[in-house]
Amino acid sequence: MIMVFRIILVIVLLIINTLLPLPDVCKLLIYIISYLLVGLTVVIDAIKNLFKRRFFDENFLMSLATIGALIINQYMEAVLVMLLYQIGELFQSYAVGKSRKSIASLMDIRPDYANKEIAGKLKKVDPKEIKIGDLIVVKAGEKIPLDGIIKKGSGLIDSSALTGESIFKKVVKGDEVLSGCINKNGLLTIKVTKDYDNSTVAKILDLVENASNKKAKTEKFITNFARYYTPIVVILAICLAFLPPLLIPDLTFTECLKRALTFLVISCPCALVISVPLGFFGGIGGASRNGILIKGSNHLEALAKIKTVIFDKTGTLTKGNFEVAKVKSVKLKENELLKIAALAESYSTHPIADSIKAAYKHNIDQKRVNDVNEIAGKGIDAIVDNRHVYVGNEKLMKKFNITVPKEDLNETVIYVAIDNEYMGYILIADTIKKEAKLALEKLKQENHIKKIIMLTGDNEKVASKVAKYLAIDKFYAHLLPIDKVNLVESFLKEKHEGNLAFIGDGINDAPVLTRCDVGIAMGALGSDAAIEAADVVIMDDNLLKLNTAISISKNTIKIVKQNIYFAIGIKILFLLLGSLGIVNMMEAVFADVGVSVIAILNSMRALHISKKYLK
Repeated sequence: MIMVFRIILVIVLLIINTLLPLPDVCKLLIYIISYLLVGLTVVIDAIKNLFKRRFFDENFLMSLATIGALIINQYMEAVLVMLLYQIGELFQSYAVGKSRKSIASLMDIRPDYANKEIAGKLKKVDPKEIKIGDLIVVKAGEKIPLDGIIKKGSGLIDSSALTGESIFKKVVKGDEVLSGCINKNGLLTIKVTKDYDNSTVAKILDLVENASNKKAKTEKFITNFARYYTPIVVILAICLAFLPPLLIPDLTFTECLKRALTFLVISCPCALVISVPLGFFGGIGGASRNGILIKGSNHLEALAKIKTVIFDKTGTLTKGNFEVAKVKSVKLKENELLKIAALAESYSTHPIADSIKAAYKHNIDQKRVNDVNEIAGKGIDAIVDNRHVYVGNEKLMKKFNITVPKEDLNETVIYVAIDNEYMGYILIADTIKKEAKLALEKLKQENHIKKIIMLTGDNEKVASKVAKYLAIDKFYAHLLPIDKVNLVESFLKEKHEGNLAFIGDGINDAPVLTRCDVGIAMGALGSDAAIEAADVVIMDDNLLKLNTAISISKNTIKIVKQNIYFAIGIKILFLLLGSLGIVNMMEAVFADVGVSVIAILNSMRALHISKKYLK
């Protein structure tokens, strides 16, 4: 506000100086006062930077050019240069403020307090003081401060601040809830499962706040460009001031000094140095408003270049909510076979194991289960009631030389064997997400993805059915986690157009997520593995957000490139005109401040474009 007042005051003083017939001494005094009002801070910053050994920044160029203009009696030009420069800085502050405001809306998820339950009474405390196992109470309208499990109560929670989706979710006793969500009604007593530093809200805030630290190649180029460009133009300005008068008799030193000073004003790289990072910042902010966390501008830039997309199947293209569709037993009763399988799977957290336990519908006595061995990508080997039980796919049966009949089924088949004897199978059904087909069609039609691949540990029959329905170019079935990593390694070694992205559910795909050009975790809110491993986290389970993320990144890169071409093009043109004396100091101001303002306003579009994806 102080600078706004100074700018208005200087404009009034310049009008008075122009319209009123004042003595020359008064006019000079008004010019000096005006210059100090808008230019003193720039000169002081330039001097401070000299002591810090930052010799060639925009403050140095502006100070050198305008002080030179004052020395050769170009008072009006010197004041106007500083005045318009400060107006440009105001535009920059406004633009950055708008972008930060968007990010700040996400920062609203930060909890202010937690209601800790102590001996039946509630006490407001800092969320950082809460420990794992403590009970907290969340009233209607309050934010959930920490991740936990509901021990008492029920209600509707609003997770839109995390996911970008304005949909309320019903939660009851036993459900997991995440910090950052808002309790819309009811009273919830929650047992804390993660301390504040490891909570969902803390991880998300950390990602957003540090996203600007990871610079894109374009940003790094601009930083290096400014580092070498500025000293070069200073040397050229010195040459322009002193060499022409020696070589061309008709040119005076004063005229050449004017050209050199004009050259310096034009040469300020403000438009590039400000607008490029601002464009990336706007893109990241816009993505966060859509429930998409991009960990840095380098990942946003990589997103825009994706041409090959690899999907994990379960939990990504399909819901991952497995259900037992059929139980077929050859010797035991079907319910007995299901019970034995549920006991063997009782210690597993795999979605298929959860579906078998849910289908059994009775309490499971884990004391009856010993020596559990979970074999990745195959199944479970355990001792149940002193009998050796095997529950898993065909690979598991082959490992233990158990013969099973060939089943021509289009769903996942889980075989059950007891003491090396085949007992039957359990048919597990998983459904494709309703938006999956449209999402994959848009990837190819709107974002010009060349190739879509699917990886799965499921059998060939199930994989083929999903791939055919979704029009996937190629699929690989019967894969172990290590097989997925090896396949991705082989894809990366192949020559292919653009970047390669892997999209997984983030729970068991961490090795692959870290290996690809872009690792994208889908529906992984609350998954530590996903947030740590992925470059991009889509915070709800909506596959269409993948298209949103790529579209935002492409629009952002387009805006950044527009700024680069526009700023460099105008700079080169005006530098040539300034060195030839065709443009004066005032026109030079447009080349510097005008281009900066236009580039900054263009960068703000990166933030506003993202609004069209919001529901």
